[in-house]
Amino acid sequence: MENRSRLAEQLKRVPASPGVYIYRDSNGRVIYVGKAKSLKNRMRSYFHNGDLSPKTRALVEKIADFEFYVTNTEVEALVLECNLIKKYRPTYNVSYRDDKSYPYIAITKQDDYPRVMITREHHRKGVKYLGPYTSVQAVRETFDTLRRIFPFRTCKRSQPGRSTGSPCLNYHIKRCLGPCVEAVSRDEYRKMIDKIELFLEGKPEPVIDQLETEMREAASNLEFEQAARFRDRLEAAKLVLQKQRIVSDTGEDFDILGISINGSIGCVNLSTVRDGKLIGSKSFVLDRGELNEDILSSFIKQNYISSTSIPPLILIPKAVEDHNLIEEALSSLRGAKVLLKVPQRGNKRELVDMASANARYALNMSLIKHSWEQEVYNLLLEDLALALGLPNLPIRIECFDISNIQGRNPAGSMVVFKYGRPLKSDYRKFKIKYNAGANDYAMMYEVISRRFDHYISKLDPSFSSKPCLIIVDGGKPQVSAALSAMKEKGFSDIPVVGLAKKEEEIYKPGLPDPIKLDRGSKSLKLMQRIRDEAHRFAISYHRSLRDKAMVESTLDKIPGVGDKRKHMLLKHFGSPAAIARASLEELKSIPGLPAIIAERVHRYYQGGM
Repeated sequence: MENRSRLAEQLKRVPASPGVYIYRDSNGRVIYVGKAKSLKNRMRSYFHNGDLSPKTRALVEKIADFEFYVTNTEVEALVLECNLIKKYRPTYNVSYRDDKSYPYIAITKQDDYPRVMITREHHRKGVKYLGPYTSVQAVRETFDTLRRIFPFRTCKRSQPGRSTGSPCLNYHIKRCLGPCVEAVSRDEYRKMIDKIELFLEGKPEPVIDQLETEMREAASNLEFEQAARFRDRLEAAKLVLQKQRIVSDTGEDFDILGISINGSIGCVNLSTVRDGKLIGSKSFVLDRGELNEDILSSFIKQNYISSTSIPPLILIPKAVEDHNLIEEALSSLRGAKVLLKVPQRGNKRELVDMASANARYALNMSLIKHSWEQEVYNLLLEDLALALGLPNLPIRIECFDISNIQGRNPAGSMVVFKYGRPLKSDYRKFKIKYNAGANDYAMMYEVISRRFDHYISKLDPSFSSKPCLIIVDGGKPQVSAALSAMKEKGFSDIPVVGLAKKEEEIYKPGLPDPIKLDRGSKSLKLMQRIRDEAHRFAISYHRSLRDKAMVESTLDKIPGVGDKRKHMLLKHFGSPAAIARASLEELKSIPGLPAIIAERVHRYYQGGM
């Protein structure tokens, strides 16, 4: 009652302005993010409306605090809402399994000889991003096709070539035009890059026409080897064209959305049409979301607000919440008019029905697959519990590992497996504070202590669940360290075991001898998989700390680069290695970094001061 009185008093101070509101539970976790034309009216409706759905009432019962952000317009509120949902991933907002970072194909337009590469970022200046693609497999298949058609360079530096100055194998086998040895002019190379852009935008016909012309010219000039290369590229391009179904005689660009709902689970199918051809289709299964909100509206916002490719038309099966507002926001992002249209009849209605059917099939397959997988993992966890003598099924398993080199840049990792599958959202890294040399015992003790300190504080949701089993990478010393920390924090009831790499023996407190499972045992393979994942995660973090320390120490040697400018460089490039690879133009483009400092940094890494 006291909490409700406090919330009622806070609500009196909420303005009647457009904006975004955030609801938190008693542990401070964000459980819902919403936007409103009038914050005051919308937020009050949760607490003064007696006709709420059961799921909305469940949300309201968990609200312990809230905050809000006022915006100038509803469009600004819509964009902010999407960004905050992606940041916090609230329990009561609709979210999709595929809404993490999508893969893109990036073209480094700022380079004299642009690179073409696969990436998950889409924020660098001077880089054109094409996508997002709906799966890593799809983007890799597209990239492999590009490599067969276009001989662009694959070297990773901003300037083409290797440090030796000699061309790589790709040049000798005619898979690269050889800009590193000036075998191609800048203009000619960029013309090829323009063709790649057309191809990726779903318009391969100009590329095919050009390849046919070049093949015929080479053949007429008796350059048969060159003509054969053009022929092979032409066949690869035509294969892509054959896979694309023509669905519009007018050559339009549009997307099609279909939807299927089965109880509390939903699925949206996205089909992409470019230049009148169906070039791709992907289904997104609803992963979580407990409010009876407009699933289709939520998907459109999440999928397109951060996209670099928004079509002028999106076909949808039914009208959505905030229809006009979403159109306005997408039009602003695209820089041209975007329409959401509900076709009632004809070819476009058939396409929407097709997308909805695909969503229905995908949802049914997902339900069947999930049910089957769960049964398999339950049997596996039962075997593991029996092998280790556990009192309960180890539904949530946490594994810890330490990585360091002679005590320097020590890093710890925590990986989480739930129902036998990785729960990557709960993975955590630890920058270890212990600095008195290489002491794995002390480092493991620190990491486990900090893990349960987080559990006690309840501030981070990733630590708020109690593990059923803890695995440490190592033998008796590591198990003793973990057990000592857990006893001190009051969690000695949680089973803990160690898995040593050499003999793959399992060490459990209280047993005189290690447990030895058969090398082909599925239980052992699961433990190995979890242990190896923790090891990979720890090493990855250790390397990043080591590289950062190395670059920061070298930056200290450059006159004029202090802590502020080191932070500026790291923030702009994202990693120490990227600073060392940066071109002079990239360094000079950093706002606030003097040109003379950019020149010093570039000169230092490209050949010394």
